[in-house]
Amino acid sequence: MYNERVIDHFTNPRNVGEMPEADIVGESGSFKCGDTMKIYLKIEKERISEVKFQTFGCGAAIASSSMLTEMVKGKTLEEAQQVTNEDVALELGGLPPLKMHCSNLAADALRDAITKYRKNTKTGSA
Repeated sequence: MYNERVIDHFTNPRNVGEMPEADIVGESGSFKCGDTMKIYLKIEKERISEVKFQTFGCGAAIASSSMLTEMVKGKTLEEAQQVTNEDVALELGGLPPLKMHCSNLAADALRDAITKYRKNTKTGSA
């Protein structure tokens, strides 16, 4: 059902864990399956310098979260915001159709974090 790349990111997730010193935390969840994800960003000069995640869910959700962190580390916020769930799934070499919502979870949490960061920066609280 899953290809080797998905299995690798599930069994050896990159950038997993909390980041107490994060500048912002984004969250998303799926009512469909109950999966939840938090993404932690450290931002320097509008660029993601560090990123970590915590995902409670299936292998596809964990693999998608892991891949997303690899894809956005070092990117500007503008570049990172352009990453879609389709991009994540493509980098993983594909996901089964019933698991595509897992890649949404990762992309949605990233967008949530960036939106919160920009809002907080405008109000001076980030």
